[in-house]
Amino acid sequence: MWSFTGRYRVLHLTWFAFFLTFVVWFNLPPLAGAVAADLGLTKAQLATLALCNVALTVPARIVIGVALDRFGPRRVFAGMLMYAAVPCLICATATSFGSMVVGRLGASIVGAGFVVGVRMVAEWFPKSEMGTAEGIYGGWGNFGAAGAALALPAAAWAFGGAEGWRWAMASSGLIAAAYGVVYLRTVEDTPDGRVYLKPKRAGALMVSSRRAVAGLAVWTAPLAAGLLLVSWRLSKAHLLRGYGLVAVVAVIAVLTVWQLLLIRRVNRSVLHVVAPVEGRYAFRSVPILSLCYFATFGSEVAVVSMLPLYVAGRFHLAPVAAGLLAGLYPFMNLTSRPAGGIASDRVGSRRNALLVLLVALACGYGVLLLSLRSHWPLPAVAVVLVVAAILVEAGAGATFAVVPLINARSTGQISGIVGAYGNLGSLCYLTILALWGPMWFFGSMAAVAVLAAGVCLALPDLADHESAVVALPHPRSVGQPQREGVSA
Repeated sequence: MWSFTGRYRVLHLTWFAFFLTFVVWFNLPPLAGAVAADLGLTKAQLATLALCNVALTVPARIVIGVALDRFGPRRVFAGMLMYAAVPCLICATATSFGSMVVGRLGASIVGAGFVVGVRMVAEWFPKSEMGTAEGIYGGWGNFGAAGAALALPAAAWAFGGAEGWRWAMASSGLIAAAYGVVYLRTVEDTPDGRVYLKPKRAGALMVSSRRAVAGLAVWTAPLAAGLLLVSWRLSKAHLLRGYGLVAVVAVIAVLTVWQLLLIRRVNRSVLHVVAPVEGRYAFRSVPILSLCYFATFGSEVAVVSMLPLYVAGRFHLAPVAAGLLAGLYPFMNLTSRPAGGIASDRVGSRRNALLVLLVALACGYGVLLLSLRSHWPLPAVAVVLVVAAILVEAGAGATFAVVPLINARSTGQISGIVGAYGNLGSLCYLTILALWGPMWFFGSMAAVAVLAAGVCLALPDLADHESAVVALPHPRSVGQPQREGVSA
């Protein structure tokens, strides 16, 4: 993995692209104190900005997943990196709360970049190394959140003045855009001699049974509910009122209906006939892994978004010291997420590796909740934070060790759905924090980890030599009626 040739070269170039998207996505939390002082923002407004920072990531991951499977990761990732400069410059030149909201909504789209690299890595690495490679990609890329927490306050200080944060935020976007050009010119979608597989029909995820079509339609509803949640929170912050709120809700409803129609159109054939053998896969893996990512990555993003301000207020720390302490949480991604992927590759049961990590994560959040209720001293809380970070990031790594094995043609769309549920989790957790405080915040994360562990028992256990193809008792050719008993 330390080589810079062949597939390892592509891996390193790709995780650094992901790293830069996370620097952009999380460039507000470490600068939040300076931004609030300069623009006169309240704590409620900062909480709203944290919510906006993950709002559009949910639909963006779905859209990016579709574009990825159609156009390939090289062009999509390069385009996203170049786009990253736009929201950064909007935030850097903001003079009001409203303009910051626009910038953070734009930056939330950059948070969908993770999906792109999942497909790129899956194209270049064999199944036996998939967990390790995806773990390194995700872990070292996720370190961008820690990189932002460590580098941007120092950059703002170096630029000097009360507006140093503006220069720091703008520079993060410009660096990402420049690297987008580099990435476009230095990588390819697949190794020589390998064909980039695309879904036969674009617009929605292709599934392989009538029951799976219904399941996919049902699984779309919570994502729409997440957008409605954001709209409600913006209305509470008086950014959406009257006809504006009605218009946004109407757009969400139209987009949801449109997505359901696309699901039906793309999967019309399997409503009447059995999918070909090579097209069958266990769709239940998608919602199961979505819930696992809701519990792992969703809670990680939520904690990273709130931790700097929380520890500053709880332990009376200066903004720089609070940012450094909070940076411990994403810092552990360097080793923890790869460790989860390695465990998935080596243990022999990807399902059991993920299950153990989810149970341990529930215990970790339970201890963290206890430390806050009992007012433990700062060093003890820091230790618990590090342990929780190791578990949550390893769980995310183990989740995406399985995702690329479900269906090779649709890895981008499946990654988009699973990734979107991770961001939906962060939306839900941050809403709980805003409404009921940190105790409910950490308690809900522990409860969801327990739920995810229970659901994980139903996950098909894919070994390296296995595929995600659904076994039928009596395979039939396409064109014959579908009998009951076909697995979803």
